[in-house]
Amino acid sequence: MSGAISGLGTTYGLPNYTGILHQLTPADCPLFSSIGGLTGGRQTTATAFEWQTFDLRNAAQPAVVEGATAPTAEERIRGNVSNVVQIHQEKVSVSYSKLAAVGLKAGINNDQPNPVRNELDWQVEQMLKQMVRDIEYSFINGAYQAPANNSTGRKTRGLLAALTTNAKSGLSLGAALPTVTATASTDKVGSTGHGLANDDQVIFTALTGGAGLTVDTVYYVVNKGTNDFEVAATKGGTKIDITTDASAATAYKLPALTTTFVDDLLQSVFDNGGISEQDTATIVVNSAQKRALSKTYAGAYGKFVESSRNVGGVNLTTIETDFGTLNVMLNRFMPQHKLAVVSLEQLAPVFLEIPGKGHFFAEDLSKTGASSDVQLYGEVGLAYGNEKAHGYISGLLT
Repeated sequence: MSGAISGLGTTYGLPNYTGILHQLTPADCPLFSSIGGLTGGRQTTATAFEWQTFDLRNAAQPAVVEGATAPTAEERIRGNVSNVVQIHQEKVSVSYSKLAAVGLKAGINNDQPNPVRNELDWQVEQMLKQMVRDIEYSFINGAYQAPANNSTGRKTRGLLAALTTNAKSGLSLGAALPTVTATASTDKVGSTGHGLANDDQVIFTALTGGAGLTVDTVYYVVNKGTNDFEVAATKGGTKIDITTDASAATAYKLPALTTTFVDDLLQSVFDNGGISEQDTATIVVNSAQKRALSKTYAGAYGKFVESSRNVGGVNLTTIETDFGTLNVMLNRFMPQHKLAVVSLEQLAPVFLEIPGKGHFFAEDLSKTGASSDVQLYGEVGLAYGNEKAHGYISGLLT
């Protein structure tokens, strides 16, 4: 059985087995890897950090007469954008008995060796992977929090939350459902003449009440009636338990991705100064929109012609568009109903360096018993440059 335990790791809570050790949870973090590799990261000496922006006036043709006096002076105003570093702190604790008993096995009785010879080192390695996954998630989905005191923790603003200028919604081409309510006693979402079918996907963008439902989450229609329906987390799944009535809500049927959606987003980002560096212009998607991209562009512009009988299919890794060639990054932490266009060269992780320790480090904690205790610590936030240089579409069919 896999999973996690809290507190001290002992021979009882962390049993040994034999054979090849397979990791069940993917550890790839392509955004953090990409922007760290591009910039090497930046440093700050404060918990908050900022960068500056400025604009240029709109281009126009002058009409200055000969001998004219100098015009009124004009200067450009600089603005600032800020974010915070968030703390990543974890602990690993392994008993002396567990460190020593590498030959104690809990699985099948055989003569194969236990592949984990140092439990503490192995646990530290896995904790570091988990911390990097937390960073990747935060850099994409992080909700900004800069508390006035130490009663709550700092949260870095993620990329999606930072983008306002080029935030597009596929819902604008989807179908807004007529007046939406929800009833706790029946778990039914009411909407007269909604026109939905079972297995259609819907998303709530606003809720007044309706505990059990959440906004910005994709649901599948089940048990559809003429003027009501129920929702499930999976296709054909068990209906969601709605625990309080929703007196009002806004919901949409999700539309499928089209090349027009992508082209409109690219044009908006380009017009606002983004994706000008072709090597780092990138579309970031999770699995659902990766499939949709491949299907949509292959269908619109022609499929790959196979030259043998053992090769087939389409794997879209770059897209040739009117606004240049864009790389496609498959990322597990991008919400399934969203697609982002990112100018990677403007992104960078910003680290708070701890004197004498560095950015992210593991250190032994003081002894309080018969165990080895290690603390893992680091503080990092996202610098995203000009938010106009990026954009996203939300509310796409998954």
